[in-house]
Parts: sequence; C-alpha cells; structure tokens
Amino acid sequence: MTTAGQDLPSQGLHSQVLDTLGLAITAGDYPRGSVLRTDEIAQRFDVSRTVVREVVRVLESMHLVESRRRVGVTVRAIEEWNVYDPRVIRWRLAGSDRPRQLRSLTVLRSAVEPVAAGLAARNATPEQCAELTECALGMVATSRGQRLGEYLQHDIAFHRVILNASGNEMFARLGDVVAEILTGRTAHQVMFDDPDPAAVTLHVQVAEAVREGDAVRAEEVTREIAVGALAELDVLAPDPAR
Repeated sequence: MTTAGQDLPSQGLHSQVLDTLGLAITAGDYPRGSVLRTDEIAQRFDVSRTVVREVVRVLESMHLVESRRRVGVTVRAIEEWNVYDPRVIRWRLAGSDRPRQLRSLTVLRSAVEPVAAGLAARNATPEQCAELTECALGMVATSRGQRLGEYLQHDIAFHRVILNASGNEMFARLGDVVAEILTGRTAHQVMFDDPDPAAVTLHVQVAEAVREGDAVRAEEVTREIAVGALAELDVLAPDPAR
C-alpha cells in the first residue's frame, strides 16, 4: 500500500521537495548549523526515504548542506554555497534578498560580458555572427507591446552566443547563470513593461561590432549595457541596505 504522495511520479516528488527545501535554505529559514532530519522530511512531504536521500544528494552537490552520521543533514554557511549553480540563483532570486542578489549578479555580468564581447569580435565564426544578428533583430521585433516572454528568449540566446563566441570555455559555462539572471528579472517583474529602447539598440550595435571584428567597440558597448542594467535596478529593485 502506498501513500497519496507516493502515488505521484518520483521525479515530480523529487522536484517538489528539492525546490521547497532549497527555497527555505537560501531564504534563511534554516540558518547555518540547522539540522534537517531525513525522517522528518519524509513525513512532512509524505515521500519515501529514497526520495529524501536523492534530494539531500542534490543539496549536498550545491554545498547547501552536508550529511553527518548520527547528526543529520546540516545547513552550511552561505560562504560555502555553490552560488553559481543555476538553481541556487533561481531560489535566491525568489527570496526577500532579491535586490542584493540581482545587483551582485549584474556586477558579475558587467565584469565578464564586456571582455567576452571583445573576444567574440576576434573569434566569432560567420555562423555565430549571423546568429547574434538574428537574436538582436528578434529583440528589436519583440521589444514593444509588452512581449517580455518572447523578448526574454532572444535576450538569453544573444548573451549565450556572446559567451560561446568568446572562445573561452570558462565564459561559455556562464551561459546558464546569465539565463537565470535574465529569467529571474522577468519572472519577478524587475523589468519595465517594454525594454529600454536604448538598451535594445545597444545590443544591435554589439552584434554589428562583433560581425565587423571591432573588439574595442564590442567591449565598450557591452559595458554600456551593463551600466544601464545596474541603473535599472536602482529604479526597479533598490537595495534597502544601500
């Protein structure tokens, strides 16, 4: 005989428990040193201990918790978290610390993406240049009429191309991080109803600079995009601590 919860697909249960615990840990509901008991988790969510063990393994891989025999699952300090994990970013953006997290992530982008754009101007293939131009034109086409969902897809694709075309595998691996940042801004309404026309134009200019092999221009314009994104946060998600 199975419980009502165990009748559901295990993957669905796994995701539900993982998201709930991940959100709670990153929101500070379980401070550093808090101990989570696997039997209590299983009872709370009405799931098998196998599901709980799978969830704990994922949380451990993110360095959010550590398991100790005869102690339980202990929440680790934020300094130890894998803050680059896309799911950790997603959970943190869903919490009350969103303004500070967005600013931190945007500063990261401002440090990486201009350099990546300069490299892309030197290393991009003709196919990547064409894809970048297509993404920029897609952003232009969806930047009016409150079509933020469609705009987001082109925006994510644009920045993935920049990072990949840089030729630097470390930059390329940040594609999922940038995707979560952009998705989080849209999902949590830290965007104007229509994107800033000036920012959209700057993306077109980056695509042109990359296509023309103008590394200096590509880096300069991308840095201008980053500065504008930080200025938008001051308006849409001001940090109470500032």
